[in-house]
Amino acid sequence: MRISVIGCGYLGAVHAASMAELGHEVTGIDVDPAKIQALQAAQAPFFEPGLTDILESAMASGRLSFSTNIADAKGAQVHFVAVGTPQKKGENAADLTYVDAAIDALIPQLGVSDLVVGKSTVPVGTAERLAEKIEAGSGATLAWNPEFLREGFAVKDTISPDRLVYGLPAGEKGKKAKQLLDEVYATALSNDTPVVATDYATSELVKVSANAFLATKISFINAMAEIAEVAGADVTALADAIGYDARIGRRFLNAGVGFGGGCLPKDIRGFAARAEELGRGESIRFLLEIDKINMRRRERMVEMVIEALGGQVYKKKVAVLGLAFKPDSDDVRDSPALDVAVRLNGLGAHVIATDPEAIPNSIRLHPQLGFATDTMDALNHADAVVLVTEWKEYRNLDPVEVGKLVRDKIIIDGRNVLDPVQWRAAGWIYKGMGRP
Repeated sequence: MRISVIGCGYLGAVHAASMAELGHEVTGIDVDPAKIQALQAAQAPFFEPGLTDILESAMASGRLSFSTNIADAKGAQVHFVAVGTPQKKGENAADLTYVDAAIDALIPQLGVSDLVVGKSTVPVGTAERLAEKIEAGSGATLAWNPEFLREGFAVKDTISPDRLVYGLPAGEKGKKAKQLLDEVYATALSNDTPVVATDYATSELVKVSANAFLATKISFINAMAEIAEVAGADVTALADAIGYDARIGRRFLNAGVGFGGGCLPKDIRGFAARAEELGRGESIRFLLEIDKINMRRRERMVEMVIEALGGQVYKKKVAVLGLAFKPDSDDVRDSPALDVAVRLNGLGAHVIATDPEAIPNSIRLHPQLGFATDTMDALNHADAVVLVTEWKEYRNLDPVEVGKLVRDKIIIDGRNVLDPVQWRAAGWIYKGMGRP
C-alpha cells in the first residue's frame, strides 16, 4: 500500500520505518528540515534500539522516503497523523496545535477514497471534530488508531503489537476503513494479534486509560514506599508478596524515583483536564494525586542524598548515574533522573552526571551540570553515588571495584535494582527507596 506518515518525531519515524519494513511504500513528512535530512540519510534523530537497522533496510529497498513537502502525501491511500500533543504551558490540558495544523495541511492532498488515521494521543472528542473537518474538506474518512509504544521496544511494538485498536465511523465508511487498516496491519493480523474495533471516543480513551492505570500502579507502590520508610518495612518484599496475587501482578510494582518521559506525566494531566471540561472531573481527580506522589519521589531522592551526606551537599561531588527517563532511550522529557541532578546542582553539589545515550539532550536543556561520558570518570572521587536510571551497565557495577574509585562509599539506589547485601558487604552505605 502507499502510505504517508505526517510527523516524523519519535512516533512517526518509528511508524514510517516499520511500515516500510513490512513492505508498504511509505513517505514520511515533517516540517523540520534537519530531521528529514537525517532520516533521508537513514540516520535516526534519536536513540531507539533497532531503528537504525530498519531505516537502513527500508531506505535501501526504495520503499521509504522522507520529505518536508506535504504535497508528497498526495496519492497515498492511508495517511497516518503522528504529530506531538504536548502539555500546554501553564496548564494541564493537551496542546492540539500540531494536530490541527497537520490536518489542515493534509486536507488539500486528500482524495475521497483516502483514509486518515490518527496515531497521536488526544483528548476524547478530538476525533469526532477532526472527522467532520476532513469530511467537509475532502470527503475522506478518519479512523483513530492509538499507539502503545514502549521506548526501548518501539520497533517491536509497531511490527508485532500486543493489540490493535481501531476507532471507526459508523456504517459503510467504517467498514471500508477497517478493511484498509486490516491491509496495513496484515502481518500482525496473520500472527493472531487481537483487534478491538470500536468508536472514536472509546479508541481515544483506550490510550489515556492505559497510561492512567499504569501511572496509578506505579504511584501506588511508591505511596507504599513512603509508608514503608517510616514503618521500617521493605517495599520490595511487599511488592513481591502482593504481586503473587493474579488480580494484581508483579509488573510495574517497582518502587523508586517515579515515572517520567513524554507520555505518562502529560497524558494523566491532560486526561484530568479533559474530564473537567466534560463536567466529570471528580471521576478521575485521583490522577492529580497520582501526579503529586510521583513528583514527591524526586524530592525524596534528593532528601536521601542530603541525609546520607550528613545534612548538606554543598561542594560535595555527587555522581549521578542516568539522565534518560528510562534505560534504552535518550529521552529526557520530564525525566526524574535529570530532575534530581538539577535539584542537587541547585543546592550547591558538584554534580557529575553520566548516561550512555542522553548526555547531548541533557546538555541542551541544562548546560550548567557537569557531565562525564565515561562512568568511571563520573565515579572518580565521588562523595556519593546516585543511581537514577537503571541502565544494565549500572545494575552490573562491581561494588568492590567502584569502591576503589570513590571518596566515600555512599550509594543511593533510586530504582531499587542493586543488591543491598552485596553492596554493604563491600563496605558501602546503601540506601534504597522504601527499603530499611
